[in-house]
Amino acid sequence: MISRPASRPVRSADDYRDTIEQLLRPLAARPVEYVQVAAALGRQLAEDQHAPIDLPVFRNSAMDGYAVRSRDVAVTPVTLPTTGVVAAGDPGREALAPGTARKVMTGAPLPAGADCVIPVEDTTAGSDSVQITRGRSAGEFVREPGSDIRAGAGLVSAATMLAPRHIAALAAAGLARVPVFTPVRAVVISTGSELVAAGTALRPGQIYNSNGIALAAALTANGVAVAGVVHCGDEPADFRKMLHAATAAADLVITTGGVSMGDFEVVREVLIPLGGEFGSVAMQPGGPQGLTVVDGVPVLSFPGNPVSAVVSFEVLARPILRHVSGLGPAIEYELPLLGAVRRSPEGRRQFLRGRLVWNGSRPHAVEVVSGPGSHLVASMAAADVLIDIPAAVTELPPGATVRVWTL
Repeated sequence: MISRPASRPVRSADDYRDTIEQLLRPLAARPVEYVQVAAALGRQLAEDQHAPIDLPVFRNSAMDGYAVRSRDVAVTPVTLPTTGVVAAGDPGREALAPGTARKVMTGAPLPAGADCVIPVEDTTAGSDSVQITRGRSAGEFVREPGSDIRAGAGLVSAATMLAPRHIAALAAAGLARVPVFTPVRAVVISTGSELVAAGTALRPGQIYNSNGIALAAALTANGVAVAGVVHCGDEPADFRKMLHAATAAADLVITTGGVSMGDFEVVREVLIPLGGEFGSVAMQPGGPQGLTVVDGVPVLSFPGNPVSAVVSFEVLARPILRHVSGLGPAIEYELPLLGAVRRSPEGRRQFLRGRLVWNGSRPHAVEVVSGPGSHLVASMAAADVLIDIPAAVTELPPGATVRVWTL
C-alpha cells in the first residue's frame, strides 16, 4: 500500500498494464449457464455442440418444380400426367408412379420413386399434365438426408463467440438451449460534484458526465456485461456506500476521477485505507492511476478527464478484458505518419488520437486528428485509432512508422 504517488517510482505503461492483467486474468474462469439459442448471440459457447439429427432431416426438393423419375425425362420434350401437389410441411407419403410427375415446392418431401426435380422454369403446365422441355439426371435438385450434416457430427465448437450464422445452425438442428460462459460483470462509478446527467440544464461550474456512459460502452464493446453505471459526488461516505454495492454486484469495478493529488480526491481518500495503490504511470493522457482489491473485487481507478479515462481503458484494461471475455486482440497496424509530431513529452508514452487513411480496403497511413489535451473529447470522435509514441521519442517527422491501435 502507498499513500502518495511519490512513494514509489513512476511506472511504465507496460508494467502497470501487466499488473492489471495479472489481477484480472482469473476472471477468465467464468461459470457456465444455459440460455435459449435465441438469446445466445454474442455469447461464448462453453461446450462442443453436436447435431442431434441429420440435416436435411428428410429427402426434399431444392426447387419449385416437378418430381419425376430421371428415366422418364431422358428424351425431351415430353408430356407427363401430373398427380397432385406436395407443399413444404406435407408428409408426402404417397409414392410416385412410373411415367408421372408430381408438383413439389421448395423444401417439400420428395415422393418415393422420384429421383430428380424439374425446375418450373423448364416446364409448361396443363390442367392435368406438364410438358417438360429439359431433362435432368438422378439427384439433380434433390436434397439428401444428412447432406448438410450427419447426426452426431460436430456442429459448433466450444469457445466460439456465437454469431448469427451459428445461431442459425443451432436452431436448424433443433437445439433449444446451449451452455455459454457467463460474461464478466462490471460496475462503473464516475465521481465529481461538478458532473450532471445529459439533458439537465448546466449551472455555472457544472459539466455533463460523459465518463460513465463512455466506459460502459467500452466495456460492452469488449465483451463485458455492465451491471451498473452510477455517479457519486465528492462525499467519502457516499462513495464508500456505492463502492460496496458495486463490489457486491460485479466482478470488476471501474472508477473515474478522484485519483490526483488535489483536494476532494474522494477515490484516493476512501481506497488508500483499503490497501489501494495510487501513483503515476508514464503515459499521456492517463498518468494518475489507482488499483485496489475491495471485498475480493478488483477496482481500477482511472483519471477523471474524459480522454484520459477512455485512453486508460483502451491501453490498460481492454487487452485483458478481451482475453477473459473470449475475444481476439484488437487490430494493430504499423503505418507511416502523415504530417509531423512536433513535440512529445520525454519519458512519457504518448497516445495521440488518429485517423486511418485508406487505399481501397487497406489503410496505408495515419494522421493525427486531435491535440494531446486530455479534455478534447469531442475531437476524439473523429479518431479511429490511438497512435502509440514511445516514451523515448520527443518528435516524429512525416513518414515515420508508428504503431496504431484501433479504437
